Amino acid sequence: MTGPVLITGCSTGIGRATAERLARAGMTVYASARRPESIEDLKGAGCRTIALDVTDEESMRAAVEEVERAEGAVGALVNNAGYSQSGAVETVPLDDVRRQFDTNVFGLLRMCQLVLPGMRREGRGRIVNVSSMGGKLTFPGGGIYHATKYAVEALSDAMRFEVRGFGVDVVVIEPGLIRTSFGDAAVASVPAEDGPYADFNEAVAAATARVYNGPLGRLGAGPDAVAKVIERALTASRPRTRYKVTASARVLMGQRALLPDRAWDAVVGTSFPRPGRK
Repeated sequence: MTGPVLITGCSTGIGRATAERLARAGMTVYASARRPESIEDLKGAGCRTIALDVTDEESMRAAVEEVERAEGAVGALVNNAGYSQSGAVETVPLDDVRRQFDTNVFGLLRMCQLVLPGMRREGRGRIVNVSSMGGKLTFPGGGIYHATKYAVEALSDAMRFEVRGFGVDVVVIEPGLIRTSFGDAAVASVPAEDGPYADFNEAVAAATARVYNGPLGRLGAGPDAVAKVIERALTASRPRTRYKVTASARVLMGQRALLPDRAWDAVVGTSFPRPGRK
């Protein structure tokens, strides 16, 4: 094990499940959230809790400094904070796009930059970036979210090479369908509009709900499935560079790797209407 673990986005879902699981395993866990009152109960599970907003530079610096004052350095960083923004690319307000990238990409990147000096000083460390099967394939109506996860994949690949010589491993987690409030948030984020994408955006919301609540949802899992894999990535002496989580990730990512672009478009076209002239 590489020392104390700092986890972002622990108020719900994967982050919360990971904090609880690692604490049960006897690790020193710093669980964080934008609203610290939302994770107050994690103290009872053995976690130390801190405020951390990955869109705020001062908050990120303060959180890392707090861990370093107590522990010397962050031993492992689990970049979990993130959310999904849905809707046709043309219809998503640019401020919403920036907000999505601030959380899913720039916050993750900045957290890595802040913990790496301490890890290099110690000569060891581990960074676990929670990506998604959506970093390797794209569904219509999810372009903004997918773009952030493709960015996470690219950043992780670059960092893995750049920091390995300092004793730091970079690992990517690629969950498929995870039964949390994530799907509900994705549905709620679809822009309401009366223009040329109105029917499409409505269909995106309906299709997203079906994915999480319908038959395909049976290929998913609860958040503890991801927490279990994160624990494996943190405790392995030589972790894999990527871990797929759930049958849905393995099936859909395998399918996308085999299909040419237009064939993939045809497959997703069975679930999403194609916008255009009537």
